[in-house]
Amino acid sequence: MNFSLEQVSALIRNRRSIKPASMDPTRTVERATLLTLLENATWAPTHGMTEPWRFRVYEGAARETLADTLQRVYREVTPAAEQREDKYAKLHDSVLQAPTIIACSMQRGSVDKIPLQDEIEAVACALQNLMLSASAIGLGSFWSSPPLLESGDFKSWLGLRPQDQCVGLMYLGWPKVSSAWPTSARKPLTECVSWA
Repeated sequence: MNFSLEQVSALIRNRRSIKPASMDPTRTVERATLLTLLENATWAPTHGMTEPWRFRVYEGAARETLADTLQRVYREVTPAAEQREDKYAKLHDSVLQAPTIIACSMQRGSVDKIPLQDEIEAVACALQNLMLSASAIGLGSFWSSPPLLESGDFKSWLGLRPQDQCVGLMYLGWPKVSSAWPTSARKPLTECVSWA
């Protein structure tokens, strides 16, 4: 390997979530770039080599179908007293603000000895690979996981089986020229590390 720890650390520590509102909806993500990001995602660790990740890509007019479906499912699964019009509108608007949205799912394999948690965590690692790869080229990414993704209706719409799970929607887009790359901070290691 020819990567220094400093280079890898810089990439990891500069990865940021870029919300769809800060993405340029008119600037598409090239297919070759998207395929590279998805290929990088599949190099995540996977217990038993089950490779449980599945990706459904929405671009162009397909985003409208996704946006309409998210709103429909929100109305169906959210109790009337808990529905909020701002959330309802945001489900639609966010999808149209990002040029690419990927529904990221865990497809449960037939090897029962692999714990469900391991399969979900493998997909989470895949999404981290994708987000780090996007950050490396200045492409914004945002991982969203609204509760409605767990509904049977949405899972069925995605073509998932009952034992499968949609882990999140990954929004991808180039940041608007007016948007600065966000900064962030983390707690000191002393607050989360102890030595035995």
